Amino acid sequence: MQSWGAGHAKVYVAVVDDDESLCRSLNRLLRTAGFQTVAYASAEDLLEDSKRPRFDCLVLDIQLKGMSGLELCQRLAAVRNTTPIIFITADDDPEIRARALAAGCAGYFRKTDPGDQLLGAIRRAVRLPVDETSTAGPDSAHHSTDTN
Repeated sequence: MQSWGAGHAKVYVAVVDDDESLCRSLNRLLRTAGFQTVAYASAEDLLEDSKRPRFDCLVLDIQLKGMSGLELCQRLAAVRNTTPIIFITADDDPEIRARALAAGCAGYFRKTDPGDQLLGAIRRAVRLPVDETSTAGPDSAHHSTDTN
């Protein structure tokens, strides 16, 4: 796994998920890949954080307690925030997937999809070179293609 620390500007990624264990895992994965991460348990926590950095990418759970990931995406779009958003979900509902893709997300993955696909989507979203050893296919920039 290639790291982007030395020679590259810091890339800040927010992880918003109410599953504490998954947040820890994603933070570890992203930090190992050289990203600076901040985790939030809810969309509201992200919005209320007055000291948050300017994020280069947001990784949002679709089904959060309170405001959903899709609702947060819509709220950010309403104030013309163009930060790339990648959605993750435990329950891949075709209608919600369609809504997420229509909202212009940079990626859509199930929580069980391989981490290298998520990393590839983040790198593409923030315009970093994609690790050549990644197994992510060309479609994974927009969504996971496995629908099982």
